[in-house]
Amino acid sequence: MVEIGKKYNLDDKELQDLFVLGLIHDIGYEFVNNSNHGQIGGEILKRNKYKYWKEIYYHGVNASEYSSLFLKILNKADVQIDYMGKTVGYTRKLEDIKNRYGENSITYRNAEILIAKIKND
Repeated sequence: MVEIGKKYNLDDKELQDLFVLGLIHDIGYEFVNNSNHGQIGGEILKRNKYKYWKEIYYHGVNASEYSSLFLKILNKADVQIDYMGKTVGYTRKLEDIKNRYGENSITYRNAEILIAKIKND
């Protein structure tokens, strides 16, 4: 996320905020094991007054009423990084999602849509 943030000429504080956001964006998986982990994590962080809770709440959501530069960066990074933190690109990330959730799953179809949207930005 920091590398993507640098392309937007963000300052050091903003890059540090992106780093932390990247670390905690999947916190909802500690409590659920499905595609609504963003909403669960966002709600937890909202209660704790975390500045970027909306980015976590809405990450991976295709038709969101909320948008921000940090959400855009989070989504862009999230669909290129595997569960081990390695950059794998869009194709391998989609393959991973397909293997975990199935080709006909909502999670896989949403990932395809999100990646297409990101590529067109």
